[in-house]
Amino acid sequence: MLDSLNIKNYRNLKEIQIDSLRKVNLITGKNNTGKSTILEALAIYATKGNPGLIYQLLEERGENFKQKDKNEILTEINIRTFASLFTHRHVGFDITDAISIGHLSAGKYVSLRFVRYIDEVQKDEQGNTMRKRIVIQNDREKQVENYKIGLEIKVGSFAYILSLDEDRPFRFVFNGFEDNENMQFIRTRNIDRGINGNLFDNITLTEKEQYVIEALKIIEPQTERIAFIEETPRKRSAVIKLSNTQKVLPLRSMGDGINRILTIILALVNSVNGFLLIDEFENGLHHTVQEKLWKIIFALSQKLNIQVFATTHSEDCIHGFEHILNSSDEALSGKLIRLDNKNGKIEQVEFDARELKIANEQDIDVR
Repeated sequence: MLDSLNIKNYRNLKEIQIDSLRKVNLITGKNNTGKSTILEALAIYATKGNPGLIYQLLEERGENFKQKDKNEILTEINIRTFASLFTHRHVGFDITDAISIGHLSAGKYVSLRFVRYIDEVQKDEQGNTMRKRIVIQNDREKQVENYKIGLEIKVGSFAYILSLDEDRPFRFVFNGFEDNENMQFIRTRNIDRGINGNLFDNITLTEKEQYVIEALKIIEPQTERIAFIEETPRKRSAVIKLSNTQKVLPLRSMGDGINRILTIILALVNSVNGFLLIDEFENGLHHTVQEKLWKIIFALSQKLNIQVFATTHSEDCIHGFEHILNSSDEALSGKLIRLDNKNGKIEQVEFDARELKIANEQDIDVR
């Protein structure tokens, strides 16, 4: 679990430091203050800078630039693509230009930066030949010919250089670094994710399956069972069995709310000892069910050791969050973080349970 978070040079976050995080963290703020950006940064941290995940983030923002004709230079296109990740889209080769995400004081962070490098063939003690990429320091640049430009992904003391002179360099085989964090990321439009069937398979016939059923009862109290059936060889969809009928119904026919809850809970129970990231928590959810869902999320995050980060624009979502945080006999771990844009710099204001209760009682808008 992260007890603090520092992000540098990632998108519109030149630098932000959140000194104390909790088990469940709700992020608010006006548009373009970096709410979704923090979730993206956390996803990069949890996956140890996995290029496949980074490519997905670029693709969703329409920033996966492609070669339109053979005269375009691939390296320049790929540099433009990955530069989209950096503050002001700046391409710099100094260590101070790097993106860094994580807990800096503890040395647990992921960094990304552009580097100049050369491919060098080396032999080990047994005479085996291997190719190694050597970073060229800035003061040696003029002394080296035919260097290449790559993206260095660094986790701790281990670094990998991703070549940018290839077509779609992000599609290489990458097994990740050791000790990747368990993580699920629910995007804004993920009412019914394509991977839900696989997530359900992971928890079938375990106590976690019952957690899912109980969550669906928030909207449909007659929920008895769910299953996933194959529509096409590549597509499976959820069906539901209600206790008051023998019919099996497509879950899709019951509205966005119950499908959104299924997506959130399946992601949650598949994030044991890891992270759950939810963008725009309230999407598809009526205000009357949000507090009940927060109650389940708080309980399961404690039981399964999951750190939750969610964003919202919704006052109802904030009220539900605060009510659960302050109404339990048990000490729940949660806080609200509001992001503000002050003259182009993103700053945070943090509210613990007591402060959030006061804000709600005095009708102070913390969005």
